[in-house]
Amino acid sequence: MNNLSYLSVYEIFLNFYGLQNWWPVHRNTDPFVEISVGAVLTQNTSWKNVEKAIENLINEDLLNFDKLCKVETERLQKLIKPSGFYVRKSKTIKEMSCKLNNKNRSKISRDFLLSIHGIGKETADSILLYGLNKPYFVIDSYTKRIFTRIGLLERDLNYDQIQEVFSENLPEDTDLYKEYHALIVKHGKTFCRKNPLCSNCPLFDNCRFRIYNV
Repeated sequence: MNNLSYLSVYEIFLNFYGLQNWWPVHRNTDPFVEISVGAVLTQNTSWKNVEKAIENLINEDLLNFDKLCKVETERLQKLIKPSGFYVRKSKTIKEMSCKLNNKNRSKISRDFLLSIHGIGKETADSILLYGLNKPYFVIDSYTKRIFTRIGLLERDLNYDQIQEVFSENLPEDTDLYKEYHALIVKHGKTFCRKNPLCSNCPLFDNCRFRIYNV
């Protein structure tokens, strides 16, 4: 019998993995700028590759919306190349930087971010949650995979529906949202992969799709 709730899964993950303290940012940078750029760079790549690209921008003193808006596209592409899809990402970063530069951050909405070419719901919500401390629960492929496997989500729900389920079943706490999303990513990479490693999973006893011979 499944006795899990959304809050109990969070507590299980937190006890098992410990605090993840997302989003990591460098010293002497504007966290909002770094998080916004990082949220674009992390699309379809690993965090290690994002770190390389971010460090390139820092070393060139370009991690600034005004400078990123004005930088030559070819130069930007070269610096963010480690993150992959650098042609597309460079266009998004430049457009985003130009639109966010000097904009009142209290007036940055989800719809505004989604109007920027190359920013989808997951990226927008990451910027809102981690960069602006607004209560938007970030949904990704790990979230849907984990919570359908343990029976807390139906498979046919879309992004907004899943986000609504989490919001309805958790207290509106941005710190909890941040940590929970980080823990979901950690669990998805560690155990709940496409081909899961079930034997030592902290959710093993409550998973509908557990595999015994792994």
